[in-house]
Amino acid sequence: MSISPGHQADRDAAVGRVVNEETALLSDGPPHTPGHEADPRDEQEAWNDPPVNAYRYATVHLTLFIMGMNDACVGIEPYYDISYATVSTLFVVPFAGYVTAALLNSWIHLTVGQRGIAFLGPFCRLIGYVPMALHPPTFVILPIAMLFTGFGNGINDSAWNAWVGNLRNTNELLGLIHGSYGIGGTIAPLIASVMVTKLYLPWYTYYYVMIGVSALELVMATASFWKATGAAYRQRHKFGEGREPISTWTVLSTPIPWIVAMFLFGYVGVEVCLGGWIPTFMIDVRHADGFVAGLVVTLFWGGLTVGRVVLGFVTGRIGEKLAIVMYLALSMILQIIYWVVPSIGASIVSVSLLGFFLGPLFPAAIVAMTKLLPADQHVISIGLAAAIGGGGAAIFPFAVGLLAEEHGVGVLQPFVLALLAAITLLWLLLPGGLKKGGMERARKEGIRVGDGFSRVFGWLKG
Repeated sequence: MSISPGHQADRDAAVGRVVNEETALLSDGPPHTPGHEADPRDEQEAWNDPPVNAYRYATVHLTLFIMGMNDACVGIEPYYDISYATVSTLFVVPFAGYVTAALLNSWIHLTVGQRGIAFLGPFCRLIGYVPMALHPPTFVILPIAMLFTGFGNGINDSAWNAWVGNLRNTNELLGLIHGSYGIGGTIAPLIASVMVTKLYLPWYTYYYVMIGVSALELVMATASFWKATGAAYRQRHKFGEGREPISTWTVLSTPIPWIVAMFLFGYVGVEVCLGGWIPTFMIDVRHADGFVAGLVVTLFWGGLTVGRVVLGFVTGRIGEKLAIVMYLALSMILQIIYWVVPSIGASIVSVSLLGFFLGPLFPAAIVAMTKLLPADQHVISIGLAAAIGGGGAAIFPFAVGLLAEEHGVGVLQPFVLALLAAITLLWLLLPGGLKKGGMERARKEGIRVGDGFSRVFGWLKG
């Protein structure tokens, strides 16, 4: 169907107003001038335009890098003579901090703005790392300290994903910052291993490193977001001018944040199940030695990092909805190969590619929320999704462990395959179809969750 030049111009102007409204709400740029009908892409801020954004984007990379390093676990059970179950509280408590951050993030933005987020994130991490470095005589202090770490990670995770998610070329930029997270998670165990096994330093000296990089982040982030105050945030949203802030409970009463949250719940579960249980599966089922098992898991995390960076430049060009369906389909095929082909070589190749195609799923889910929801809901909804995703990292690996206790570690493969199928169905529930631009159209036209399934069902009924 052809579109007349006049109609096309009107439609482009309307889209431009929508895009600019979204960007203005999360940036320091001036509001859209009525009557200005520039290309919508030109009205979004870029990572380096205005120039202060380049500094801010660099600090966001540093923050995600540190959050990746934070996930490295240095063994402390011999020092405190405690069980693995007791140590696991160090993973459960930060999750509670994440949930608290998700509920308070909108209020923090309204009160102290992005400047406050930039300060509170690394400051809370420092509150957690200092007691770890001081290695108190009783273990009970450490979980309390790590509650602050989880809170700091939670407010930064949602705020910076929301900010980057509203910049131009968002898929590429989100892929890059999540690549920094992957790099941090990859090198942290190497740093800790060298410190403990080669330099013969005690476990807690690793947290000297974490204190140093977090202190640097505190200075850089606060300086770069200094002008992004709470007053500036309220002014951009026009709060107090006949418009009231949307409440957290209002956002949480809509289905899209919950669908994306459950998608990430399953996705992070897949990621951590594979990352945590690959060595055991390779040794017990594929009969590989310890070196090969360690190599396979390293290739998985490396593939995940590379996939987030490389496929970030592909996803936006074919559309997030279709791209993720394709990545998930390929991931399920690779998971089946990893399961049924009893070859170490096949396992190495399939696991590496599995990480590669799983990599862009988290950034793409963030992009989907920024396209389907108004800008003033982004911080709350992304915070919820990040918090619940963190729950998947704790619950699903634990479930695999329980099943493996009864049925052997081979249960990992069908378990992960079922999770991949489940999150594929959740992704398809999001409105907009599989065509590029479908999610933007769904929001504009008010298409509801599950309408695509309803149309297919109606077509089948004749």
